[in-house]
Amino acid sequence: MALGKYTRVDNNRRSSSYCSTVAVVVFVALCLIGVWMMTSSSSVSTVDMSSPDTKSESKEQVPQINSKPFEDSSGDVPDDAKRGEDNDADANSSTNVNMVEKNQDENSDDASKSGTFNDANGKVEGGDGTTEGGQSEGEDKKMDKNSDETESDEQNKDNEVKNDEQSQSNDENKSEQDEKPDGEKLQNENDQVQQGKGGQEQDSEAGQSSDDSKSENQGKDQGSNEVFPDGAQSELLNETTTQNEAWATQAAESRNEKAVQSSLSNGQFSWKLCNVTAGADYIPCLDNEKAIKKLPSTKHYEHRERHCPEEGPTCLVPLPEGYKRPIEWPTSRDKIWYSNVPHTKLAVVKGHQNWVKVSGEYLTFPGGGTQFKHGALHYIDFIQEARPDIAWGKRSRVILDVGCGVASFGGYLFDRDVLTMSFAPKDEHEAQVQFALERGIPAISAVMGTKRLPFPGRVFDVVHCARCRVPWHIEGGKLLLELNRLLRPGGYFVWSATPVYQNLTEDVEIWKAMAALMKSMCWEMVAKTKDTLNQVGLAIFKKPSNNECYDKRAENNPPVCGDADDANAAWNIPLQACMHKIPVDTAARGSQWPQEWPSRLEKTPYWLDSTKVGVYGKPAPEDFQADYKHWKRVVSKSYLNGMGINWSAVRNVMDMRSVYGGFAAALRDMKVWVMNIVSIDSPDTLPIIYERGLFGVYHDWCESFSTYPRTYDLLHADHLFSKTKKKCKLAAVIAEVDRLLRPEGKLIVRDDTATISEVENMAKSLHWEIRLTYSKENEGLLCVQKTTWRPSESESNL
Repeated sequence: MALGKYTRVDNNRRSSSYCSTVAVVVFVALCLIGVWMMTSSSSVSTVDMSSPDTKSESKEQVPQINSKPFEDSSGDVPDDAKRGEDNDADANSSTNVNMVEKNQDENSDDASKSGTFNDANGKVEGGDGTTEGGQSEGEDKKMDKNSDETESDEQNKDNEVKNDEQSQSNDENKSEQDEKPDGEKLQNENDQVQQGKGGQEQDSEAGQSSDDSKSENQGKDQGSNEVFPDGAQSELLNETTTQNEAWATQAAESRNEKAVQSSLSNGQFSWKLCNVTAGADYIPCLDNEKAIKKLPSTKHYEHRERHCPEEGPTCLVPLPEGYKRPIEWPTSRDKIWYSNVPHTKLAVVKGHQNWVKVSGEYLTFPGGGTQFKHGALHYIDFIQEARPDIAWGKRSRVILDVGCGVASFGGYLFDRDVLTMSFAPKDEHEAQVQFALERGIPAISAVMGTKRLPFPGRVFDVVHCARCRVPWHIEGGKLLLELNRLLRPGGYFVWSATPVYQNLTEDVEIWKAMAALMKSMCWEMVAKTKDTLNQVGLAIFKKPSNNECYDKRAENNPPVCGDADDANAAWNIPLQACMHKIPVDTAARGSQWPQEWPSRLEKTPYWLDSTKVGVYGKPAPEDFQADYKHWKRVVSKSYLNGMGINWSAVRNVMDMRSVYGGFAAALRDMKVWVMNIVSIDSPDTLPIIYERGLFGVYHDWCESFSTYPRTYDLLHADHLFSKTKKKCKLAAVIAEVDRLLRPEGKLIVRDDTATISEVENMAKSLHWEIRLTYSKENEGLLCVQKTTWRPSESESNL
C-alpha cells in the first residue's frame, strides 16, 4: 500500500510538471504566432527568377535575406540563386551560384528567428514553412497535438493506473511528432514563392541572420542587385527573341563538362610564356617579325601596320620584373611606376619638352608636349580662344589626336569633358602609347600608312595634329583625305606644326602645298595665330557642311569618291585619294550636327529610321532606348554594387562587343572611359556610338588588339565568346584577354551556359580568381579576376 501510495504521488507530480511544461510551450507558441502575424504583412523584393506564367500563382512569402547578393566581402548570394533546384516546380528556372565566400559562425537562435537560407541548396536553418492562412505548418501541427495532449492529461488526473512506461511512451511520441514537420516545412517552403514587389518595402524588421547583416542591409532594396533583366527586357540578352532550347538536357550538360575536363587533362590549356623579342611588350599583330621581314617596301610605314599571325597565339606575355599595381586615376596622369613601363628613351629625347621624366621609382609627366611645353591646359584654352565655336565639352565632344605622343593633350581634355581617341605607331618613340594607357588615358597603336584607320566615316568633331610628323601633302593628299573621311561635316582640323609659323625654306614649301590642298578640298581656314607663351602657332580649318564648294571647283582634284565607295568601310581597306560627298538628305547621318553634350548621350540619333529593325528586333529608335534602359539597370543594380568590384581602382574599360554603347553610357558618372568594340561581323552600330558622344573601333577578335599588354582594368564581353569560338580557337581569344588585362583586372562575361563553363575552366587553368558564376535557364554570368600567376615554362623556338 505504501508503495502504491508513493507511486500515485510520483505520477501526480510528473503529470503536474508535464502540464506546466505543455502550458509554457502553448504560451510561447501563441506569442510567436502573434509576433509572426504582426510582421507577416511585409514582403521581400527579390531577383525575379520566375517565368511570367507563374508570377500570378505565387502567393506565399519567404523570409528576407541579405540585400547585397553578390557582395564578396559578405559571401551572400541572391535568394533566388540560393533556392536553386527547390524552386523549379514554380519558377521554371534553374540557378547556380558559385561565389568566393567567407565562413561565418551562425547563432542558432537568430537563425531560427529569421528563417534565412543557409546555403545554395535551399537548406533552411530553423525557419518554418508558411501557409496561406498566415500560420506556419509546423506550428499548426504542434498546437493541435499539444491541445489533444492537454485534454488527455486532464482526464488522466483522475486515473491512477498511469505508470512510468506510459509517461515515457508519451514523451517519445511527442518528440517524434515535433521532428516530423521539419521535412514538410522545407517542402512547403519551396512549393510556392512570392514575387518581390520592386523593392518598395524595406527589410528593417526581419530577414537578417546576424547583427552585421542587420547593420549593412536595413532599408536596402533586395531587388537593387539584379543580374538578369526580367519581363520585356529579357530579350536584350540575345540578338534573337527566341531560344533554340528552353532547357538544356542533363546529357548535354554532362557531355560538355566531360569535354572540358578532357581538354584540361589532355593539356589543351597547358599555358606557356611567349618566347618573342618584344618580351613583356608583345603585341602579336605589330611584332610579327616573320611577316615584317617579307614586306617588299616600308616606304609608307607598312612595317608599322598590322600583320597578324595566321592563328592567334595561345602563349602568355610575361610581366616586367618588379611589376606593381598601377597607380589610380587621377594621380596616374602625373606619375606611374617605372617598373611597370621600364623605358627611359623618351625621357632622354623628349624630357626638355616636358613629355616625361624619370624621378626615382616613378616616371613623371609634367603635362607638356612638343607644342605645349608649358602645359596642355593652356594650349587647350588657346585653341578655343582662337576659335570659340569649338566649344570644348559641348559642341566638340569626341576628337581624334594624331601622333599623340604620351597623350597629355587627351589626358587634360578630360578636364573639359572631352573624350579623345589618341593614336601613335609603335616606333622609335619607345612605348609612347603604353605610357598613355598606364596613365589612364585612352590610346591605341596605329599609323597613317596604306590603310584606312579602324573608324567609321564622319564621326569625329575635331581632328588634332601637333607636330605629328605626318606628310599630309604628298601623293595627292591621300593621308589628309583620310582625315576628311573621318571628320564630321562642319568639323575642325587643328594643325600645330612648324610650317604654320616658321619661315624656313622647307616649312614655307610645305605650307604652300598644304594651303593649296586644303583649298581644293574646300576646307576653310578659320583661324591662324601664335601662342606667345609657347612660341608656337596653329591653324584651324573647317570642313564644309554641304556639297556646294565641291560642285563649284574648277578641277575635280582631288576627285569625289564614287557612289559605291562606302565611307564607313574601314577594316583592311586601302586608302583612296578621293573625297566622299556630304549627305544632303536631312534624315541622313552627317547632315546635321549632333546635340550638345551631354544631351547627345541619351538622345536617340535623329537619323535612326523607325521603319528599320534594330539589333534586338524592335524598330531602331525603340531598340536604342531599350538597350540603354537595359544597361542602366544592369550596371546600377548589379555591376556597381553586386560584384565586389572596387570601382575606384577601375579606369580603363573595354566593352569587347558593344552594340549601341549602352554599357558605356551607363558608366557615364564613373571616373572611367570605355573603349567600345564593334566586331567586324556584327551589325555596324559604331556610328551610333560616336553620335552619342562615345568612341570605339572596329575589330576582329580572332586577331590581337592593337594595344600593349596590361592596359585594361576591366573587360566586358556580352555574348562575344560564343560567337567568336565558331570562327577561331577560344583559347587564343582568352590568351588575348589575359594579355589585355592588368593583374587584378576583372573580366565580366555574359553568355550561354556552355560557353560560360568553357571560359570558367580556362580561367581556372590560368589561376584566375572566380568571383562569381550565375546562371538562369540557358544564360549565364561570370566574373573573374586575373592574378599575377605566370607559367614557368616558355614556348620553344621554332
